Amino acid sequence: METVAARLEEFCSALSRDPDFDAPELQAFDTADLLILTTAAERIREARPGSIAVIGDRHGALTLGAAGPLGAAGVRSYQDPLLAERALAQNAARLDLADRYVAAQLGPELLEGAETVLVQLPRGLDALDEIAWKIARYAHPDVRVFAGGRVKHMTRAQNDVFARYFGEISAGLGWRKSRVVQAAKPLPLPAGAEPPFPKWGSDRELSFGLAAFGATFGGVKLDHGSRLLLQTLAADAAGEPRMGAWQEQVRPERVFDLGCGNGVLAVSAALALPRASVIASDQSDAAVRSTRLTAEAAGVAERIAIHRADGAEAVPDAWADLVLLNPPFHTGSTVHAGVAHRLIRDVARVLPPGGELRIVFNSHLAYRPLLTQAIGQVRQLARDATFTVLAVTKRSH
Repeated sequence: METVAARLEEFCSALSRDPDFDAPELQAFDTADLLILTTAAERIREARPGSIAVIGDRHGALTLGAAGPLGAAGVRSYQDPLLAERALAQNAARLDLADRYVAAQLGPELLEGAETVLVQLPRGLDALDEIAWKIARYAHPDVRVFAGGRVKHMTRAQNDVFARYFGEISAGLGWRKSRVVQAAKPLPLPAGAEPPFPKWGSDRELSFGLAAFGATFGGVKLDHGSRLLLQTLAADAAGEPRMGAWQEQVRPERVFDLGCGNGVLAVSAALALPRASVIASDQSDAAVRSTRLTAEAAGVAERIAIHRADGAEAVPDAWADLVLLNPPFHTGSTVHAGVAHRLIRDVARVLPPGGELRIVFNSHLAYRPLLTQAIGQVRQLARDATFTVLAVTKRSH
């Protein structure tokens, strides 16, 4: 095992995170990638072309490790984040492995006939539930799943999710703080069984339902930060007197929801501002699909342009009168404020002078100096024990 792992580690060390967020303490692979590949190495080497599927590869370690050192052909790979997809493509081109894999959607395109599935375990159980259901539904009856992660992020509940859909579950020994769970013998699904996703939810403060696929941030719930931000928008729409309320300025006609998740902010803005054009974007495939369903159910789909995009790249310069942002504070499973900093700097480009960023974030995070430096004047609109909502007006120079 150690010899195979050493070869794979040498190979993976050449991978880059680009164009994903990077920092000196981050790398393009971890020991969970190495352990998944090492544990599945024999099956990968003997696999028929097109019989290996990969789910959740962050920057190409699983896909290209299988296709390169282990010799697999026709590997199919699904990645929820767009930046992970782009990093894989760039690494594959640089290592001359672009013809050894194909990107595919999470479903039959990815899994039909798959006999070996490599999975980087997702953060949430809903995401894992959707993955496990689809493997059991579409993969070959003799499929074997190798799902790995860092031990500190793994729980018994993940085994329980696999046990809903597979008759054989086993956990391997830990290695360098990582572990692999194997699942085999998919259980027959009831005839005509509906897929568990998308799920739908409601909230007493919303006039519309929320859709969510497994990997969607917040799921079908209105998260607390978004709830607080929406309260400030409702106050503006009602004309409540306070600094920054819409009655003191022109109502926004172009709204951009950056990191749209389940679509709650974009749809709320479209309903509150019936004359406004709305753009919603997220790098998550699950989020984009969820927002589309939420918008359709609310009857505003024709007024919201929805993009799977990196940051604000789908929005023209100086287009947005109002940007709504509930930024993430992690990259993968690593907490890092640099992710939000990158988005804040991106917002400055799409705001014209006088345009506003409405942002909610955990109150302990020191975003105010960056917001002032990158965009302009900062005003606090709301704050509670956990979250702060600020309005940031783009300076004219």
